[in-house]
Amino acid sequence: MARRRWTTVLLVMCIVLAGCSGGGVGSGGDAAEAGASLSNDDAASTARAESTASGGGGGDAGSSGGSAQSAEARSDRAIIKTGRIALTVDSFASAREQVGTLARGTGGYVATSSREVRGERNRTWTVGVVRIRVPSEEYTTTYDEITTYGEVRDSSQETNDVTDQLVDIEARLRTLRAERDRLRQLYDEANDTEAVLRVSEQLSEVQTEIERLEARKKSLRDRVAYSTITVELREERPERETPTPEPGYTDTSLGTAFLASVNGVVTAVEALAVTIAYALPYLLAFGVPLGGLGVVVVRRRR
Repeated sequence: MARRRWTTVLLVMCIVLAGCSGGGVGSGGDAAEAGASLSNDDAASTARAESTASGGGGGDAGSSGGSAQSAEARSDRAIIKTGRIALTVDSFASAREQVGTLARGTGGYVATSSREVRGERNRTWTVGVVRIRVPSEEYTTTYDEITTYGEVRDSSQETNDVTDQLVDIEARLRTLRAERDRLRQLYDEANDTEAVLRVSEQLSEVQTEIERLEARKKSLRDRVAYSTITVELREERPERETPTPEPGYTDTSLGTAFLASVNGVVTAVEALAVTIAYALPYLLAFGVPLGGLGVVVVRRRR
């Protein structure tokens, strides 16, 4: 009986120990599982935070990038600026020199210049045109400065966006250059004279079109880089001058009357001379024969 008791006690203790070990292992497993779960949750949270931060930053960067691209697109527009100013100035030569100096000071130049001297009796005045080219970034400042050189009679400004034209020209040039390369290859591979002549003719046409488009592109680029301002200059038309009396002469009523009478006498003498000159041929034609006949009649009566 005592042996059975000890055996029972030992079995119970083994069962208890086994239960404790299992519980400990289970608790450790639960703890490990909980720790793993917590670590996964933290990692997920961290990943979500990083993703959110990256997404937000990407959005801001995208927005900033879009704004920058939009601003860059606007600044890359090819705009041709032209202006015209009509001024009334005191001196044509002085105003023309001012305009030329201003253009050269901005890095530009005088493209054309013309002038014409007009007159009426002893009065003269000068009119003309000065056309300048200035860098596009200096256009507004130069235009405003020129308006201070005289009285503005008329003015106008114009802008022309040629961006699409340049893009179209560049696209056509790429196509034509590819065509030129293909024709050159065919030209090198041609075996008979007829094929060589045919390819050579097509190659010449393509090259001519390329040169025409390149010249057009260069002209547009030049007009975009340098704006044109046409300045019309006109001097004031002088007033009619009042005659200046000779020294020592006093214009009085008596002097005026005397001069008028002298002019009248001269006019009468001129009229009498004209009358005599007009009547003299008649006197010679009719007066001389009648006079002779009268003399004969008088003698016979005696």
